[in-house]
This record gives sequence, C-alpha cells and structure tokens, in this order.
Amino acid sequence: MDMLELIPGLLQRNDSKIVMLVADGLGGLPQQPGGKTELETARTPNLDELARRGICGLSIPVKPGITPGSGPGHLGLFGYDPLKYLIGRGALEATGIGFELQGNDVAARANFCTLDAEGKISDRRAGRIATEESAPLARKLRAVKIPGVEIFVEPVKEHRFVVVFRAAGLGDKVHDTDPQETGVPPLAPKAHDAASQQTANIAAEFVDQATKLLAGEKKANGLTLRGFAAKPALPSYEQVYGLKAAAIAVYPMYKGLARLVGMDLVGQAQTLGDQVDMLHANYAKYDFFFLHFKYTDSTGEDGNFDAKVKRIEELDAVIPKITELKPSVLIVTGDHSTPSMLKAHSWHGVPTVLAAEHCRTDACQRFGEADCVLGGLGQFEAKYLMSLALANAGRLGKYGA
Repeated sequence: MDMLELIPGLLQRNDSKIVMLVADGLGGLPQQPGGKTELETARTPNLDELARRGICGLSIPVKPGITPGSGPGHLGLFGYDPLKYLIGRGALEATGIGFELQGNDVAARANFCTLDAEGKISDRRAGRIATEESAPLARKLRAVKIPGVEIFVEPVKEHRFVVVFRAAGLGDKVHDTDPQETGVPPLAPKAHDAASQQTANIAAEFVDQATKLLAGEKKANGLTLRGFAAKPALPSYEQVYGLKAAAIAVYPMYKGLARLVGMDLVGQAQTLGDQVDMLHANYAKYDFFFLHFKYTDSTGEDGNFDAKVKRIEELDAVIPKITELKPSVLIVTGDHSTPSMLKAHSWHGVPTVLAAEHCRTDACQRFGEADCVLGGLGQFEAKYLMSLALANAGRLGKYGA
C-alpha cells in the first residue's frame, strides 16, 4: 500500500504546528579527505542545539546513489514518492509564477546562456543576469510565431524564464537542450517517444527564432530548455495529511511545487528574514509551514565553499526566531546535497534534524554529516519524513487492532 493511501485512515486532528525549513542543497563534502564539509565548517550554535534536543539522520531523496533534481528532492520531503509522482521543472516554474497550465500545454524551464562566436556555450547562466535585464529579453521572445501553436513566454528570475507551448496532442517526453557543460553548443530538442516528436519540432523552431532575436546581446545571446512537462495531478496536503499548509518561498519554482500539492502561497518574501516574519504573521492560520532557503544550493553550484559556509551561518541565525514560536515539530533538512567541490547536485545523504517534545533523542551533538550519519533516524528515504512529522505531532493513530 502506498503511504499516501495509508495515512488518511490514520489521521487524528489536533492543533499542533509543523515547520519544515528546507535549505536547498544543504549536504556537502570536505575539500580534502578527513576534512569538514561546508555544514561542519560553519558556526551553527542554534542548529547544534536543535540536534542535541532532537533526532538526526541522513535523508535519501530518491534511492541510494540516485542524484535528484530539485523537483524530486522536494516531492520526497513532502511525502510523495518521487519515482511515482514525477513532475517536470517546466510545470513547476510555470505554476510558481501563477501561470495556470491547461490540459494541452507543455511547459519548459528556459535559461538564458552566453554563446561564443562558434555558437558554443561559454556561460550556462548568462552571468546570472539580473532580473531587470532578463525580463525585457524574455518578453522580446514573445515575437516568436509558429503556425498552429500558442506560445507563452514569461520572465521568472535572473537567467530563468518559462516557455509554454499550447497545441493539441503535445507530449512532454523531450530531452533537455542544456548539455550541463560549457565549450559545447546547446543540444537539439530530442523526443523520447513518437508522441513527443511534435513538441521537439516546435521547441527546435522556437530556439532557432529566439536565438536570432537575441543576436547581439552581450550576456544573454542564447537559451536552453529544460524540464519539459505537462500539467500534473497530485493529491493535496489537505486530502492526504489533513493539514492546512502554507509555503513561504522566494523562488518561483518552489512556489510552484507547493501550489501543486495544495499549499497556499503566503506573502512576497525576498529574504530569509522576510520569510520568518511571514511565518510569525501567519502562524495562527495554518497547521504546516514549508520555508525554502535557496542560497545553500546556488553557492554550492558556484563551487564557492566559503560562501556556502556563510549562507549556512545565515540560516542558523534565524533558528531562534522560529523556535520561539514553539512548533510541535521543527524539521531542518535539504532536498539534496550540492557539494561545492562538485559544483552540482549529488547522491549523498542530506543532514536532517527533527525536534519535537516526544521524539527519541540520540547522541548527536552537532548538526553535520558526521553526526547525522550516526543519528537515530539513520539513513532513510525522504518520502517517510512527513509520516515521522505527523507522528511526532500526535496526528497519526494506531494501525490495526
């Protein structure tokens, strides 16, 4: 039996509060054998105190050895089996900016990139171009016209934008055009199956016209497409967990994930401090809160060990303002690891701490990989984190006689 089928029959209503703080890409690696990871290097007195009074472990986002994208990583944390409920990044980005996908839509997350004179990628993110520069360029691409297809182009943030193709019979099984490396040209859109060939053809024509429109731009003179996705259907947090849930995030993709599982988007926070303020302002209205912190991931992807350490310390500094609310359950974790030495997502387990009145504490004294691997939660699949949260909040009854 799937957990999402099991849990509704065990639910018990109460007034408990659950807070899940997700530091994107939290896990890391030491710079040399025997050294410390970014999390272990950071000064984190508040997270360490949480570890001492809680229970720790390493979460496995999908399966051992499998490197997850952000979508599967978060779906696992939300309790949805990421192997069963697969959502493409395009749908997440589109939903996150409030675009209402229809049944005959296929959305793609697009990145502006920098192409050299030979058409090869010299910067996959166009120097992380500022939103003020990228948004007009995204809107410029609305001039692309393809007979028989409605095309929607919407700015997102920095180098990111969304493209939605609307036409009958579009499949969403199309390979990304981002080669994930520099010094090579963008890939051609390639269909996984016959049903998606029309989508691949449309995407190729869009890229061709868009690249011509961007010619002459110094930074954003090219683009790549990722995460082709149709509109997904997921059971909601209210249906499965009996929770009125709120999401407090900055980046549209994570807002999109939250909306797709039925969370309300709360506020227009731009900083971690804003997010915690929003938590306080809305604390009486919801049972569950998802807070997302992006910059532990982006600094890891940049390969900047020291910057990731500082971002972790920034995260640690807000913990007291969360704990002063005395949530029934407070979880701090990540959706995946992003070691700065790899400059990419990885398969490594993610440090996780769960603090609650009746949790069985362990011997962990610090919140870091070396302690968490010995913690009471062990190495567990992330999809079980929500059932652990519900149990510790007194929201799950007994199974069977």
